[in-house]
Amino acid sequence: MNNDRLVSMANQIADFFQSYPEAEAVEGIATHIKKFWDPRMRQGIFAHLAAGGAGLKPLTLKALQQLATQQTNLKASA
Repeated sequence: MNNDRLVSMANQIADFFQSYPEAEAVEGIATHIKKFWDPRMRQGIFAHLAAGGAGLKPLTLKALQQLATQQTNLKASA
């Protein structure tokens, strides 16, 4: 799946949560991506994030940064 499609899908999730308070929205986006995206999709969006995250909406960006941090912490503690 290409980056443009992943960015579009992640931003659509953020659109759903945009009426929520920011902390809840960020958590909701991160949870959705963690639960419903397969590992290849997550790997692709994290690579896009690491390359600057062009096109990601602010809520999407925050959620992905939070999720990436969680995954890094899990790997470090394993």
